[in-house]
Amino acid sequence: MGGMKKVIHCIFGPSLYRVYSDQSDGIYKPGHLEKWGDQIINSLVVMWNVGIYTSPFLATVLWRRGYFVIDGVTTIAKFLTGIGLVIAVSYYLRGVGRASNPVYTTFFNTFLAAKKNLTRDNKRALMMYDFEYSAWPVEFKCEKKGESRPWHPPTRRSALAYVMGLPCHVASYIVAHTFGLKLVYPGSISMLQYAMSKFLVEGRMKLVKEHSGERFKLQTLDGNEIDSMFIDKRNRHENGNILVVCAEGNAGFYEIGVMVTPIEANYSVLGYNHPGFGGSTGTPYPDQEQNAIDAVMQFAIQRLNFLPENIILFGWSIGGYSTSWAAAQYPKIRGLEAALHISHSLLMSSDRMKPRESNLSTNRGNNLLVKLLRYRFPEIVENEQFTLLHEYLSLDTQKQGE
Repeated sequence: MGGMKKVIHCIFGPSLYRVYSDQSDGIYKPGHLEKWGDQIINSLVVMWNVGIYTSPFLATVLWRRGYFVIDGVTTIAKFLTGIGLVIAVSYYLRGVGRASNPVYTTFFNTFLAAKKNLTRDNKRALMMYDFEYSAWPVEFKCEKKGESRPWHPPTRRSALAYVMGLPCHVASYIVAHTFGLKLVYPGSISMLQYAMSKFLVEGRMKLVKEHSGERFKLQTLDGNEIDSMFIDKRNRHENGNILVVCAEGNAGFYEIGVMVTPIEANYSVLGYNHPGFGGSTGTPYPDQEQNAIDAVMQFAIQRLNFLPENIILFGWSIGGYSTSWAAAQYPKIRGLEAALHISHSLLMSSDRMKPRESNLSTNRGNNLLVKLLRYRFPEIVENEQFTLLHEYLSLDTQKQGE
């Protein structure tokens, strides 16, 4: 490869984070030119993200200062041209620095070989590096829905009630598609991911080096790419033939999340990041969440060769939504564990929940459960069943077992 051609390839090559080697701490050490170029590029990316989140305020300031007239637009255009030149020079410095670094050129050749033909040997060589995940080759494509089953809560609302509630639906749609989603899934905020990037890289290194983890990229039915990690303990431990699929919380990542619990119990484990989290693309809307875990389940069954009867779904916090949906689609799974972190909620609501009362019929959590069941299964939980359910929930654990 010629000198200039090599530089151009390195300019657009993936960023390298770690080299899994026993001879060093694994941290990739870029040269001065690459380091300077990356620092400038990363600083501009941070400024761009801050600008997006503060765009209403910035637009107001620019408007009041007259930057939206012809003279002001000319000034802004000159400023953006200068920024463009800085970016071009920064990318060139990065390319030259990478092309002159033997560690990066060795990685880049390995990457090109794996991208051209992802054999088992090429994959093993590629796993020696932790690099920008967008460049990782796709290893499993979800072509169709899995065991598709309708999963929509029934509704009894009349047409009039729907029309009357339409303004609220419009308002909720706007909120959900602007700042609401970021509040529900803060892990999808790019600034948070940038701040946690060091810890995520270290978490992946621990999974790979200490637990022989293997990273995979899965493509969902809607085209998103899902970052996943598989820990295989089959034929090594008693629980190894059982796979635990882990879905993290709303600010959780598999690198530093709940995977550690089933790993320590010697289960085989498959963790993944929600759409828009870490290396996964997309946005964590309900349909994309469903497609993501559907791809994970199909990958576990078709590629990793686990039977549904040997798969346990483990959802932490809001990950319980994804795992509950998957459990409805794959009813033959071994089990479902949806864990909620409610210690603070119990402290705040202990005067209402009354968990230690001898008469459990006064526990208001029972009322919440009954309302949920009546909404979810209106044709099953009717007056007669409601009475039986209330009596059952009033019993202590020992009598319920009898």
